[in-house]
Amino acid sequence: MTPGGTPLVAVAHGSRDPRAAATVARLMDAVRALRPDVPVHTSFLDHCPPAPGPVLDGLADAGAASAVVLPLLLTAAYHSKHDVPAVLRAADSRLDLVTARTLGPHPLLTAALERRLREVDVEIGDPGTAVVLTAAGSSDPTANATIAGLARRWRRRGWRGVVAAYASATRPTPGEAVAALRDAGVPRVVVASYFLAPGFFTDKVRDEALAAGAAAVSPALGDAPELAELVVYRYERALMDARLGLAAAV
Repeated sequence: MTPGGTPLVAVAHGSRDPRAAATVARLMDAVRALRPDVPVHTSFLDHCPPAPGPVLDGLADAGAASAVVLPLLLTAAYHSKHDVPAVLRAADSRLDLVTARTLGPHPLLTAALERRLREVDVEIGDPGTAVVLTAAGSSDPTANATIAGLARRWRRRGWRGVVAAYASATRPTPGEAVAALRDAGVPRVVVASYFLAPGFFTDKVRDEALAAGAAAVSPALGDAPELAELVVYRYERALMDARLGLAAAV
């Protein structure tokens, strides 16, 4: 694969909420600004077009020889382990495809989380503040463990505490986590939203957390500059690993 100009096909989860696709579009615009030499295409696994298959078919029809498929997913779970590989198996055999890693975990995501907390007037590392790091949740225990590990590492920034919570599939819920910290005497509890784009889960988390006593809830990561940088990094690393014949690496 040739690094310069190899098309990037981003694969997002997709949502019926139009805010999600609009957010992904802004993120991809930021990626194009960082790598104007790379043709950047967006696709969705569900709920809204275009699906990855037609995008890849269109690249092959236009004469492309290769592409990087990059999951716009924050954690490796069912979609990255099953849905994306299924897309590749069904893809046009004319294309030489390589799959990049999911976006997380990576330190740039922590930086993006902190950016979004600052936007809701949270002082980063405040020893009087505890953070509830809230992700979507998964039936895959390794994905949930990844979020718990991120929470443990983030506590080193100086927070009163950082705990993981999940919007679905497992517990604690964000409301339960906020209430437990408040009951334990923590003076200020905030919620960091570990979501790519706004939608049903972000709205649910915000309402539930505020009702439980959270002082602030950060917005979705969206088109934070750190995410655009991370997309470019995953793209470039996937190409490098492909040239070296390596499996995708952190």
